[in-house]
Amino acid sequence: MKIFLIGFMGCGKSKLGRTFAAKLNRPFIDLDEMVELQYQMSIPDIFAAFGENGFREKERDVLQLAAMDNQAIIATGGGAPCFFDNMDWMNKNGITIFIDPPVKVLAERLINARVERPLVKGKNMDQLIDFIEMKLKERRPFYEQAQIILKESDLGVDMMVNAIEEKLKSHQP
Repeated sequence: MKIFLIGFMGCGKSKLGRTFAAKLNRPFIDLDEMVELQYQMSIPDIFAAFGENGFREKERDVLQLAAMDNQAIIATGGGAPCFFDNMDWMNKNGITIFIDPPVKVLAERLINARVERPLVKGKNMDQLIDFIEMKLKERRPFYEQAQIILKESDLGVDMMVNAIEEKLKSHQP
């Protein structure tokens, strides 16, 4: 069974996914990294060359390619569930888990991020909080279609992995 980790950028999908995949001895796929490999360009360069719509089309194609591995833990990009039929497709092809930390946690992680993210580039903390709140308002209806919603974001990664395992035990796809 494939597991798709979804949520806003900075929620911890990649970090959690790597830990979870290692614990379960499954392959881990970071969708953004796979897009970069597939197109031999960084995400900021893809945005610059093709715009957000072009990036989203490429992201969708790579999502469906990545999901060919039935045992993979896949961390999607923050916007991936919100475009095309990606959320429906993921729900039909695996288990979706929405990681939902508070806005302030997301802002603190993003303001201190080592990786430059095109959608938040150049924003100060107040602008970042406003941006996250606005984007979450748009994206939450998609994110909340996930089969599992994980709000235990204040827990450490190991405790979050345990929380996911417990929820998966009780979840029947």
